[in-house]
Amino acid sequence: MSADESKIPDYVNVLRRTDVFYDLSDSQLEMIAGICSEVEYKMGQMIFEESTPGNELHVIAMGEVEILLDPSLVQPGAERGGKDSGVTIATLRQGQTFGEVTLVDEGLRTASARTAGRKTRLLVIPRDSLLALCDNYPELGYRVMRNVAADLAFKIRGTDLMIREQLLWRPSRHR
Repeated sequence: MSADESKIPDYVNVLRRTDVFYDLSDSQLEMIAGICSEVEYKMGQMIFEESTPGNELHVIAMGEVEILLDPSLVQPGAERGGKDSGVTIATLRQGQTFGEVTLVDEGLRTASARTAGRKTRLLVIPRDSLLALCDNYPELGYRVMRNVAADLAFKIRGTDLMIREQLLWRPSRHR
């Protein structure tokens, strides 16, 4: 799957503002833009669900995306909900990425993603195509993987702080 040639300059502009593709040359950005596809969603549409297989990195070109967890994982006594339920743990905006975990390990999705803006446009980058670029162009691969690692570390630290806050500020129960 490759991008429509006329859209590559637009995709490069989106990728240039994305942390995961920070410090890449114009030609490297063009190579990545060449493997992108574009998907548009309306308000409240599910992009993918937690615990499903995934093999794509998503870049928000326009709009907002909520990252959701199954409520039974974060709220004691909560029941596992349907596809529209979930606890929002993050709201991502233009230039941010999601799907990095399955990009790295091809495991199941660790959360669900749902659009939060009236119109959301995503660039979708297939794992196999991105890894092929990384293998064929080691400098590009090093920079992308370094940036993916930094992005994941930032997100893990943020999650760690949220967990600590919840544990430290939870009202104590006296019997």
